[in-house]
Amino acid sequence: MKEIKNKRFPNERDLYASRDLKLINCRFEGKEDGESALKESENISILNCFFDLRYPLWHVSNLTIDNSEFTPNSRAAIWYSNNINIKNSTLFGIKAIRECKDLTLDNVEINSPEFGWKSAQILAKNIKLDSEYAFLETKNVSIDNMLFSGKYSFQYCENVSITNSVLDTKDCFWHSKNVVIKDSTIKGEYLAWYSENLTFINCKITGTQPFCYAKKIKLIHCTMEGCDLAFEYSDVDADIKSSIESIKNPYKGKIIVKKVNNLILTKDSKYPFECEIIETN
Repeated sequence: MKEIKNKRFPNERDLYASRDLKLINCRFEGKEDGESALKESENISILNCFFDLRYPLWHVSNLTIDNSEFTPNSRAAIWYSNNINIKNSTLFGIKAIRECKDLTLDNVEINSPEFGWKSAQILAKNIKLDSEYAFLETKNVSIDNMLFSGKYSFQYCENVSITNSVLDTKDCFWHSKNVVIKDSTIKGEYLAWYSENLTFINCKITGTQPFCYAKKIKLIHCTMEGCDLAFEYSDVDADIKSSIESIKNPYKGKIIVKKVNNLILTKDSKYPFECEIIETN
């Protein structure tokens, strides 16, 4: 690979359509305010570089990024790209990744509204993510050890696995399908409405009105705190190792729980009450 070291690239499309290129200690910045520096490139390795300009990595194939910084000015940094490996780096620009495929993240800190939309084949570990609206319509995602903060995460997702993580969020997993969450904490409101085939194993769940209008929800050895009006119109199989504030109009399935403080069954329910509830206290 051709190496470029210690250079500054301030102009539009400075390295457009590059091939087999290794960039070391380079800076993409300047009053020229150029954009799309490496658009339409292939086989690009980036090490110890600094990005402070827009749209630097669109339509890139085979991309490796290590120990590099993307500032808030590097908006929409990586779009429509594939086979991407990012490690030991920071992504701080809005909409940092979108419509990408085959993405690996390891030891990456991300502060990026609208992160990771419409992407597929994501493998992530040891990440800190702050995003108002993350992973919309993503597919085939595996995450281990993530600290997440933000609203509206993982909506319309399919085939997601998350382990050893903390999610501080709301409206999480709406309309999502085929999700497994294990050994994690989920804090937030209105969890997993309109979802299907979600499984939570050894998880701590907090927040109002979880799991409403949902199908095939499974909770295995989970605890629930501050959860009221849960499971409305849902099909659920739950083994809850704590009490729960209230359950409202569950549709069908079985809920094993230490104690239900308030079971709400209203006459105007749109579904029959066919759910078995077993208290173990």
